[in-house]
Amino acid sequence: MKLGVLYSRVRAEEKFLFEALDARGITYDRIDDRSVTFDLQQPGAWRDYDVILERCINHSRALYALKILNDWGIPTVNTAYVADVCGNKLITSTALVRAGVPTTRIQVAFTPESAIRAIEDIGYPVVLKPAVGSWGRLLSKINDREAAEAVLEHKEVLGSYHHSIFYIQEYIRKPGRDIRAFVVGDETIAAIYRHAEHWITNTARGGQASNCPVTPELNRLCVAAARAVGGGIVGVDILEDPERGYLVNEVNYTIEFRNSIATTGVDIPNRILDYVLAVGRGEIKVL
Repeated sequence: MKLGVLYSRVRAEEKFLFEALDARGITYDRIDDRSVTFDLQQPGAWRDYDVILERCINHSRALYALKILNDWGIPTVNTAYVADVCGNKLITSTALVRAGVPTTRIQVAFTPESAIRAIEDIGYPVVLKPAVGSWGRLLSKINDREAAEAVLEHKEVLGSYHHSIFYIQEYIRKPGRDIRAFVVGDETIAAIYRHAEHWITNTARGGQASNCPVTPELNRLCVAAARAVGGGIVGVDILEDPERGYLVNEVNYTIEFRNSIATTGVDIPNRILDYVLAVGRGEIKVL
């Protein structure tokens, strides 16, 4: 088998994966996305790969590389389809709703005026997010009309494409935590609670991780969310609503797990590699 790992830089996650590959004695190529080129008419040596594991940091690089590779018929984990769906919160939300997966109430608007109407239809507070983004960046909790008008004006002045689409989400009064679950294929292999006094609980923003038991209910929900976006290896973010229970918030396609191995006791890198190798052997079809 010929395996390639497409990455941006060697973070903790990539180090764990490389160490696991070396421990297994598996030959693989490290492919740095900062130096790679693609000749669209000449796949060349790329066709020799049985599978490519994508570990890019930049969403656009990941999406375009995966699209090229998949169009050449090269299996990847994850696929371009999954990257496209998960890389945009709006598209993720429509996929979850289409599949009947419980999620938060969301409205989308294209002008500040219609956004105000949508916000007040949901009711304060709301969360305003960019459709494309990660690590809890550029999220705004809006408590009243004055704040809404100020944030919407700022977005309008910023003027970029991403700020011209208003993705408005109801605010869930979660119990000081949310859940990040890791789905590999058809199984939720592990989950963590992310605790924080702040309403944003991402570990990248200082949230603290603790083990979250994977109950049958949680597993069913997370696997359903993973299937809704195209399957593979994904991280499912879940909010706990006092009345409605679990609600899927987002789904991520290039998972970060450095804080979750010791916390859960699950060997996440090797579980990822088990799946990737099965794809490379043709035991799991992704295209």
